[in-house]
Amino acid sequence: MTSPNELLLPGLDGSNPLAFLAALGTWRITDKCYPGTRMRWTSHGGHWSPVLSFPKQKPEDFVERLHERLQEMHDHEVFTFTQNLKLKPIEFKHQACKAVERFHEESDPISVTFLAAFGSEVTVNEQCDIQDTAFRTMSGAGHQHFIKTMNDVARLTSLQQIDDTLFNVWSYREEKAGFRWDPSEDKRYALAWQNPSQDTTMTQRGANRLAVEALPLFPTAPMGEHLETTGFRGHRSHDTFWSWPLWDASINIETVRSILALREVTEEEPDAETLNGRGIVAVFRSQRITTGKFRNFTPAVQVA
Repeated sequence: MTSPNELLLPGLDGSNPLAFLAALGTWRITDKCYPGTRMRWTSHGGHWSPVLSFPKQKPEDFVERLHERLQEMHDHEVFTFTQNLKLKPIEFKHQACKAVERFHEESDPISVTFLAAFGSEVTVNEQCDIQDTAFRTMSGAGHQHFIKTMNDVARLTSLQQIDDTLFNVWSYREEKAGFRWDPSEDKRYALAWQNPSQDTTMTQRGANRLAVEALPLFPTAPMGEHLETTGFRGHRSHDTFWSWPLWDASINIETVRSILALREVTEEEPDAETLNGRGIVAVFRSQRITTGKFRNFTPAVQVA
């Protein structure tokens, strides 16, 4: 049951990595349009769907306002300063300093929050480039560019694609321009009738656009020699897992930052009783795998 100030988003399945990110991205932007918006998860149509709770009666122009706000990000500096995150520490630090100046001068937190999610100049990889977010799935191979794709998706996504993603069964009508966060985008020989490199990958563009806006809720932080991404455990192709919680009480956007970072969620065997005491009703986990030069996420399993 939903109240007059609540809005169910039945198109989003909390067990799907892409849909979960899309739900958080939707909420994060909605909270900017309608400050104080809360979110919870409810069982609906055989899966977990998010419910937005507005400070006042739910708006009739919700999707229009959401789309307008998303369009403002097209060609934003944080989506255009590079095509990929193959950056030297000095290059990333330069961009980070610019973002901090912009924040102080214009009170614009967009670049700061996204850059904190993208990576850090403190830790480097074997090529002496910065270590970056565990959500990064591509870095230029096959002309697939992580940051450039964000701007492409921001430019191409229509209001109808947003509406379809939130309220309808996903149709996967758009070619490419996805981030491989949806398990359906995992194309391997063992899973296909033909060479997957010649098979056009269809995506749910609206979901990808909304999911990008969730990244600031998953900041990175150096820990020893490694860069850690909120919600992830492991660093190699065979041992990297992302775990995320679902909750059944309406909470605000600041509270969810703490929930996403709970250590108990990423433990190998989460304690369901302990998590239930915190209002968490389920924990899903997906493995991030490497296929050739690309990363993909596997279908999630419920671990609590």
